[in-house]
Amino acid sequence: MLFNKLKVFKSHGSQYIPDLKAVELPAIFRGRPELSECDAQTAEGLASMCPTGAITAAPFTLDMGRCLFCGECARRAPQAVRFTNDYRIGATRREDLVVTTSTRSIPFTREAVRKEIPAMFAHALKLRQVSAGGDASVEMELNATGNVNFDFGRYGVEFVASPRHADGVVVTGPVSRNMAEALQVCYDAVPDPKVLIVAGSEAVSGGLYAESTEVDRSFYENHTPDLWLPGAPTHPMIFIEAVMNLIGRDRREDHTQK
Repeated sequence: MLFNKLKVFKSHGSQYIPDLKAVELPAIFRGRPELSECDAQTAEGLASMCPTGAITAAPFTLDMGRCLFCGECARRAPQAVRFTNDYRIGATRREDLVVTTSTRSIPFTREAVRKEIPAMFAHALKLRQVSAGGDASVEMELNATGNVNFDFGRYGVEFVASPRHADGVVVTGPVSRNMAEALQVCYDAVPDPKVLIVAGSEAVSGGLYAESTEVDRSFYENHTPDLWLPGAPTHPMIFIEAVMNLIGRDRREDHTQK
């Protein structure tokens, strides 16, 4: 019995990722989209079919903060839209998530990072995750950052059970009315200075539920996120890479210039 289990274990190979800064995801992963010039009819058709309004026709753009990464636009017009496997798409500014025909990488605007974040949290960052009406998909991906594959805890970044033990909050979900007050209470319980991260298209823009009367996004009228992470759901490497840049443990420029 033990011998058989050892054979199965060996067949799995090594799951541990030695260097999180050098990960390359499979080609089938839908990461950063690339747009090419197309005729007005094609652009208008893509804009009209997008369920979240992520695509605009004039000018031709794609807002990753609204995008569900379903890939339907790329299937409909592969000459105009294609998804790369680039997971380095987290941003410090909301506007940097909007992709144009000239976009070939997503900038990490370091000027938007508050100086106290890398100064205080470069070696240890504890986060409290709040599912504000999420569907558990992004939540599961965030949980995966601490598993044996990614082991993000080796850099001191971990999720904790109480906001009193946290340095910041990670919000998932569109922020339903029932969770709006709870989110504010949790945020207030985290001591200053604190980090605010939104993960997933629903958290960034409301996603499919942006126009719902059951969504209350007034929290963002008073609090500006330090990181905007697109994805539906957000892949663990999107989260890891962006946080590493936020706390000063990595520089996106070192990878995009290769």
